[in-house]
Amino acid sequence: MDFKLPTRDENSNKGTFGKILNISGSHYMPGCAYLSSVAALKTGAGYVALASEENVLDTVSKLAPEVVLSPISKIQEINPTVLLIGCGLSTSDNAKEIFKKVIPSQIPTVIDADGLNILAESNLKLNKITILTPHPKEASRLLNCSLENILINMEKAAKQICEKYNCITVLKSHNTIVTDGEKIYYNTTGNSALAKAGSGDVLAGMIAGLLAQGAAPYDASCLGVYLHGLAGDLAKNDLTEYGVLATDTIRYIPYAIKKLLTGDNI
Repeated sequence: MDFKLPTRDENSNKGTFGKILNISGSHYMPGCAYLSSVAALKTGAGYVALASEENVLDTVSKLAPEVVLSPISKIQEINPTVLLIGCGLSTSDNAKEIFKKVIPSQIPTVIDADGLNILAESNLKLNKITILTPHPKEASRLLNCSLENILINMEKAAKQICEKYNCITVLKSHNTIVTDGEKIYYNTTGNSALAKAGSGDVLAGMIAGLLAQGAAPYDASCLGVYLHGLAGDLAKNDLTEYGVLATDTIRYIPYAIKKLLTGDNI
């Protein structure tokens, strides 16, 4: 696939590169909110507003002053161009209520992690500009089938999710599949260093970051998966497959983008 990054106009401001509303994190999982928010900014998004619980906002404020913080009660005032929801959100009654207020969305949307688990219980029909990013277990919940059925034919499962939910599917594995139900992309970057807690949050943030800059949903999904894997490959080269954390992957996002821009080999 011929990957093209969104263009960057010199005559620009933060609004030029999109405004993401990230509804993520919960009392015991503030890190998910941090990782997804910062990954979006590192990928080029102009503005990320994180809506979450007070302790999550407090944690992220200490780690990433670039992220704008918003109480959940204020999300109607944000007016985003992209929605990201689900990273560490939990499946509490409150989380389900928030989810059902914003989904289905009329703007490009990435649903990850607990957002997928809530969606699996609701059977909502989505807009085609929505991207779901399940791992195989989450995919089995979305399709109400066994994990074995997913693993037997990952391509078929990814297409079934597209058909059931009217979405784009990013089915994560060592060769992640991206499909809109017709077109299909098998990713070739990445390694076992990415098999760490938080990697999915980083990927979700990266895809949202590309959407914010105007990439089409399918293109943003493919490019996000490719760059995420490439960042993991570059991190592995320096840190080994054993020692890479999700925060390291974020640190290598700009280097992955630079590799793509220059066409250099790893």
